[in-house]
Amino acid sequence: MKISSKNVGHDLQIADNAAHTSAKTVKHESSVRDVSLAPSGEKKIAWAWRNMPLLQAIKADFEKTKPFAGVKVTLSVHLEAKTACLCRTLAAGGAEMYATGCNPLSTQDDVAAALATGGGVFVYAMHGATAEEYERHLTMALECGPNVIIDDGGDLINIMHTKLKHLIPGVYGGCEETTTGIKRLYSMAADKSLRFPMIAVNDANCKYLFDNRYGTGQSVWDGINRTTNLIVAGKNVVVAGYGWCGKGIAMRAKGFGAKVFVTEIDPVKALEAMMDGFEVMPMDAAAGIGDLFITATGCKDVITEHHFGKIKDGAVLCNAGHFNVEVDVAWLDKNAKRCEAKPNIMGYTLANGKTIFILAEGRLVNLASGDGHPVEIMDMSFAIQALSARYIAQNHSNLSPGVIPVPKEIDLDVALKKLASCGLSIDKLNEEQVKYLTSWEL
Repeated sequence: MKISSKNVGHDLQIADNAAHTSAKTVKHESSVRDVSLAPSGEKKIAWAWRNMPLLQAIKADFEKTKPFAGVKVTLSVHLEAKTACLCRTLAAGGAEMYATGCNPLSTQDDVAAALATGGGVFVYAMHGATAEEYERHLTMALECGPNVIIDDGGDLINIMHTKLKHLIPGVYGGCEETTTGIKRLYSMAADKSLRFPMIAVNDANCKYLFDNRYGTGQSVWDGINRTTNLIVAGKNVVVAGYGWCGKGIAMRAKGFGAKVFVTEIDPVKALEAMMDGFEVMPMDAAAGIGDLFITATGCKDVITEHHFGKIKDGAVLCNAGHFNVEVDVAWLDKNAKRCEAKPNIMGYTLANGKTIFILAEGRLVNLASGDGHPVEIMDMSFAIQALSARYIAQNHSNLSPGVIPVPKEIDLDVALKKLASCGLSIDKLNEEQVKYLTSWEL
């Protein structure tokens, strides 16, 4: 059984391809690959949910207060079990919920099926969607006319501001999950193109300090290890970019016993990498040294034709940045001989006879080759998302277009709740200490 969305009121159509039976219109407005996968997806969602105490508490509160009653929410985040938990939390708060993925290779079809058939969420996503299908799913998720948008990378915001401008008056605002997306938002705000307020969720302390560093650090290596089944110890690992994601990746590589080399464009970050014990050099120099390359810059053309000829025979390249433009896979597709080494590993034989290997088509290796960040990490990130979305819904009339920070009280509340869920407590300042710290007098 396959599910696909037809262009008649976006009603869901179910058709048995094997028997060529006629399509049957059903209630939900979703487009997923195979509803029969839903039981598997429900198991994944249940496992994630039992390990997300922050979202559990937020959902319990939302069920009582209904902060999203009458509010349409469109979300584009990597569509796997933890994201499904966020969707159901928002739906429990009264949201009319529309969900799609933010990367064709990170969508898990069984989770999408479970979310679409479990009630309360309309889903438009399929693993391995073509570029055209991916954009169509994004557009379908927006055509409801959302009041709140939750984005990961900026694709929803781009479509809303280019192809669906007529829906902008109904948008209260939204939240952005990633560094890449926030850079796009600041660019839009700088030229006054951003038409509504967007909360920079990624910049919250309880997001980037944990999600980007510990989450990326663990999940990237999970994706690499389960895909390649190669040892890391003793290898030369090149990490491009020493932001918070790069820091986490390098730290875990060191823990595995690798010799780590960092490439950077920022002198301060390069100094950080040096003082953290890593060798720092340009990519030109690192190209001939590395056994395994991981890009985490958020930029394009980090490893290109210029570098491919220098790279060792058998070297493995992958990407941990949001978009698949950091390694120039397009050039390899046109100029090298392709041969699939194993699922999710494509070999490219160059004119010099050397073969290099690309994981997950150069897309996010931790999601295209794995399950993404650990559940407990995303519990924190999605707690920030849920509470920030509520802030938008309740305060939009007092907010102006532009990029705004996560309110400090939300950040601190999530941190305290996370400590409590771990059975931990901290000290509090007394009145004299507060006075001492805030007074200029001796």
